[in-house]
Amino acid sequence: MPAQPPVVDTERLVLRGFEARDLDAYAAMCADPEVMRHIGDGGPVDRAAAWRQMALFLGHWPLRGFGMWALEERASGRLVGRAGYLQPEGWPGTELGWLLAREWWGRGLAAEACRAALAQREALGIGALISLIRPDNRRSAALAQRLGATLARSVDFLGAPVQVWEHPAARGAKG
Repeated sequence: MPAQPPVVDTERLVLRGFEARDLDAYAAMCADPEVMRHIGDGGPVDRAAAWRQMALFLGHWPLRGFGMWALEERASGRLVGRAGYLQPEGWPGTELGWLLAREWWGRGLAAEACRAALAQREALGIGALISLIRPDNRRSAALAQRLGATLARSVDFLGAPVQVWEHPAARGAKG
């Protein structure tokens, strides 16, 4: 069980653990109402809440053996988002999730990051995998489909309806 996130390189990104230096960029991302429209309660969060989210993401690694990566653009070194796995207590399953700062939308970076995360799935011991997507979040639903997920059901989650997208089993997964 890795206590620290493995560093994963893609063509345009470095997937790495969150660091204190990420707070300004991550807090700005979380303060953007359009970015946060489909996340949590559907509204922006303040700097303190952004910091707590970063701590949650880092804490997943030693507690669960997987977690969320910070997405750093290789060319500039800038934090552009996050992607990876979440399963806080009370979650309906292990979730593959993603979030990008608005200026980075439409460039294929979320797909690139999620494919890199999925390539780590078996090594991290992740079996069943879902993505929780609000019904009006068409961009994320389209990405889930491109990643091979299928819409399984709708549930009430965190006070709002969400769609549960199920990802295919990892290669070599048992049961």
